[in-house]
Amino acid sequence: MTRLYDDPAEFMEDMLAGFLDAHRDRVTGVPGGVVRSTQTAPGKVAVVVGGGSGHYPAFCGVVGPGFADGAVVGNIFTSPSAEDAYSVGRAASGGGGVVITSGNYAGDVMNFTQAQERLTAEGIEARVVFVTDDVASAPVSDVAKRRGIAGDFVVFKAMGAAAEEGCSLDEVVRIGIKANDRTRTLGVAFAGCTMPGADHPLFTVPVGKMGVGLGIHGEPGVSEDAIQPAADLARRLVDGAIAELELGENPRVGAILNGLGATKYEELFVVWKTVSALLRERGVTIVDPEVGELVTSLDMAGCSLTLVALDDELERLWRAPADTPAYRKAAGSAVGWAAGERRHESVDDALTGGEAHAVATAASVACAARAFRALTEMQTALVEVEDELGRIDAIAGDGDHGRGMVKGIAAAVGAARPCADDGSGVATLLRSAGRAWQTKAGGTSGALWGAALIAVGDRLGDERDEIAGADVVAALRAGQDAIQRLGKCELGDKTMLDALGPFVTALERDVSAGRTLPAAWAAAAVVAERAAKDTAPMTPRVGRARPLAERSIGTPDAGATSLALCLGVAGRALAVGVTDEA
Repeated sequence: MTRLYDDPAEFMEDMLAGFLDAHRDRVTGVPGGVVRSTQTAPGKVAVVVGGGSGHYPAFCGVVGPGFADGAVVGNIFTSPSAEDAYSVGRAASGGGGVVITSGNYAGDVMNFTQAQERLTAEGIEARVVFVTDDVASAPVSDVAKRRGIAGDFVVFKAMGAAAEEGCSLDEVVRIGIKANDRTRTLGVAFAGCTMPGADHPLFTVPVGKMGVGLGIHGEPGVSEDAIQPAADLARRLVDGAIAELELGENPRVGAILNGLGATKYEELFVVWKTVSALLRERGVTIVDPEVGELVTSLDMAGCSLTLVALDDELERLWRAPADTPAYRKAAGSAVGWAAGERRHESVDDALTGGEAHAVATAASVACAARAFRALTEMQTALVEVEDELGRIDAIAGDGDHGRGMVKGIAAAVGAARPCADDGSGVATLLRSAGRAWQTKAGGTSGALWGAALIAVGDRLGDERDEIAGADVVAALRAGQDAIQRLGKCELGDKTMLDALGPFVTALERDVSAGRTLPAAWAAAAVVAERAAKDTAPMTPRVGRARPLAERSIGTPDAGATSLALCLGVAGRALAVGVTDEA
């Protein structure tokens, strides 16, 4: 159980503050994460790693010479926002290009790709590399859908070492892809992890059982089996991790026996004794093995084995020196902390600029007031169901949906309030709310809700002399399109779209038939609620729940459930004081 915290909702922020203070000579905080305390050498490729927190030493613990130039830090088990990734990438950039890399999770892919596109648009050449080492999360025929777990460390290390050698951006990306293609991981869990402030773990494993094929975001294994003696477990891990590797003649591997957070080092060494023997029996040379905690999952009990098939190039990079707060190799080598111009403590104001407020019509200001009332009512409703949304999400995911939604709506309301107070138009208010939701909540839901609010605001604008029901429908359709485009999802994929799509269709039909917007919205909200419940028998085809698709059957999608709730309370708030559509 995670016992040491002040405010559970601020756990990540408090953790990061302590980490930065403890390692103030090595790292510096920037909006969204950390970078090295010295400027990136001119022309050097900057390698930026990242993901949700809860995995230390990954990701902020590996920022330093020979490894990462920066780390984007999200909430626990939640993707950082695109704004955070952009901020860290920009701060780390030394003119040689930026590689942003993470595990292959929907929120990370979505947000880091957006950040890469924004950096490139601003003249900072940027690329993304996503790690897919988890053999249990998808078959070899669908390797692109696999998750990234402890293999993250291998790929990050290879790219960091290549960048330190002076490789070009193209070369660093090539090496990252190569390392990913040659890395495989299998893990098991004996007990689930507990979020700060929670009184129960995200999942449980029956006594005497172990979950095989765990994820590092608190997801249970994809199957259960009886706990085995260490030697038998070692054989299973080796067989699973090595099966797909092309080792060739004179086979060499880098190896990580990784603890997930609550498995003691002594236990790992017991398992390693047999792992190493099994590999040597197969004629495999083990190069610089790592046994310990490198990519954890809060206090999860369990371990994973990662193997990377080495050639001369990857072996050189695997063995290259590194010196970071949590990981060091070849201490006393030429790699050091003294090189480079010292960073200034000030934060670039350009990263924290707010929304410019346009002059708005009376109709837009009135619409903004209703939108703000809807957001505040949504916040009240989401706080009340936070635990239930987390419970639903934990069936096949990481259990963070309730907390992410509460954090996102709180940020949205906080950003929208000044806009409502100073008479801004609805576009300005919703853009501010959407960007705040994206930045503060992160994760898939943060990215999608933020994109939707921004799209709705853009479509409504601040300049309309009249905002009719048809305009609202068109704006909501734009929000739906933004979710579909960014989330790469379709109706039937078991996502929030399965509630939003029927809602927009029903609203459009009734408004076109002459019903007032409040009446049409109320009827459409009932449709959305029913559609959310109807996701229960569906099988998820995208997102983090997909590797555990069978477990999700029988439980409604958390994103669809929260969206339907928000649509219902928003409709009631929008209808207050409205008697007609004039």
